[in-house]
Amino acid sequence: MREPAVAGMFYRRGRDMLREQVAGCFTRPLGPGRVPPAAKPGARRIKGAVFPHAGYEYSGPVAAHSAAALAADGFPETFVIIGPNHHGLGSPIAVGTEAFQTPLGNVDIDRELARKIIGGGIEEDAVAHMEEHSIEVQLPFLQFFGAPFKFVPVCMGDQDIGAAVLLGERIASAVKGQDAVVVASTDFTHAGENYGHPPPRGMSAGDFARREDQKAIDRILALDPAGLVETVRKNHITMCGFGCVAAMLVATSKMGARKATLLKYATSSDVSGDDDLAVGYGAFVIE
Repeated sequence: MREPAVAGMFYRRGRDMLREQVAGCFTRPLGPGRVPPAAKPGARRIKGAVFPHAGYEYSGPVAAHSAAALAADGFPETFVIIGPNHHGLGSPIAVGTEAFQTPLGNVDIDRELARKIIGGGIEEDAVAHMEEHSIEVQLPFLQFFGAPFKFVPVCMGDQDIGAAVLLGERIASAVKGQDAVVVASTDFTHAGENYGHPPPRGMSAGDFARREDQKAIDRILALDPAGLVETVRKNHITMCGFGCVAAMLVATSKMGARKATLLKYATSSDVSGDDDLAVGYGAFVIE
């Protein structure tokens, strides 16, 4: 069992307090406006999604857009959640096989699916997941609706296009014939002196983040994983999970996806009012 690493920091620690916090993300400004009911599973429309992974105070309302879309589509039996490795621990592409605990309960691993993904440079490794928040913070949004599901966590330290293609292709092959959705966890531009990425003189951090992130957003909407990685590298966009999104795009393309939709984009400065520091957040679904 992997115990929570960021409960009480990125989100509230207590069960009732966390449920209240997640519900508030749907109704707060920048959120979708209401808490949606969870639909019964039917024909799968959504094959992939993008969630941000900052503290709920800042990115939660944007994440709620992706969660609401998944709830309306009817939850799948399993999720594959790909998040970046912020700490540099463990294997370059690491699959976790320990159940995750959050204040809303335990989420079991789809072990059969995990075994199919592992191999060819993708390793079973709990160490990469021990302190990583990018996958953990997605789970309360999925648990909130009460629908049963399992998942496979994949932590990417190597986010080059080669790693993204390898992982995406293995995921697509592994989930074939299974009711599954692939989730990529990422924040977008980190703008400001504190991030070592100051905006040009006369431009706010929020406007700078929006300008830079639009370049990456265009590649996601074009379902172009290689173009996304190239754009991020070429323009020095400080998007922490670009390889995770690229892997998701590779997988969902092979799963038959033909369209990406941006549900919501905002920055932390839209919440804080800080013109000097901003992180971009995007919510997408892939169909």
